Amino acid sequence: MINKLQQAIRLTDCPRDAMQGVTTFIPTSRKIQYINQLMQVGFDILDFGSFVSPEAIPQLRDTAEVLDKIETNGTTELLAIVGNMRGAQKAALFSKISWLGYPFSVSETFLRRNLNSTIPKAFGQACELLNLCARQKKKLMVYLSMGFGNPYNDPWSIDLLAEWVDKLRREGATEINLSDTIGISTAETVGEAFWFLLREFPDIRFGFHLHSKPDDWYTRIDAAWRNGCRSFDGVLLGGGGCPMTGVALVGNLAMQHLVSYFEERDVPLKINSDEYQKATVDAGRLFHEIESNFKSE
Repeated sequence: MINKLQQAIRLTDCPRDAMQGVTTFIPTSRKIQYINQLMQVGFDILDFGSFVSPEAIPQLRDTAEVLDKIETNGTTELLAIVGNMRGAQKAALFSKISWLGYPFSVSETFLRRNLNSTIPKAFGQACELLNLCARQKKKLMVYLSMGFGNPYNDPWSIDLLAEWVDKLRREGATEINLSDTIGISTAETVGEAFWFLLREFPDIRFGFHLHSKPDDWYTRIDAAWRNGCRSFDGVLLGGGGCPMTGVALVGNLAMQHLVSYFEERDVPLKINSDEYQKATVDAGRLFHEIESNFKSE
């Protein structure tokens, strides 16, 4: 039986993920301009910023200032990434934020690199975040980073994924994104993971957060779709990546690929085509500006 929560398509654009690895600081006013354009497109969720240590991710140290100037529209919900209770408590104070995102992982090595944490400690943190979100009427998106394999020789299997999904579910988690943080998934691992988890946990909505090179995304998105996934993350024009992995950055799946994939299958999307084109042009301008700054340094 297919998970009923997976029947409606959901698209999340992730400007936070696109920007976080950029070392040249993007002016706050420019971030505000770009994110407000993205708000007009009609994405279901916008992963716009993070409340984490500015020493760890200096590019996003102005998230609260950016948030203050975002023009909400009642259509697109805002998601902020948090790494601990201090950041979560701060994020939860903002009425504009609907979602907190927490990067849990089945990889002990990645948790040490990303959160200076361990699997038991990070799980305890996830439980606290679920309680906080329930009190503050927020929703928690748990990311299972390194969800399709592990480059650090840590244990990985679909059974291990299922074990931690079950533990999170028992604590109240209902939204889990499987994340290919460095682009090592295959069509086989993606298909097997979604096929199994969607049938094993019909009360959880699973999504796919894919990092991918520009030419090797199709088979993995197709595998996720064919095996029941209906929630996908992307970034206009791709780019970005996680700077905490200890390996070369692999950019996010380009939103254009997702949109074309669904349009070819006549899957209805809620995005405004005109605003989508404007946002794509603005994304090109923004990241061209960043490249120009690099060249002038």
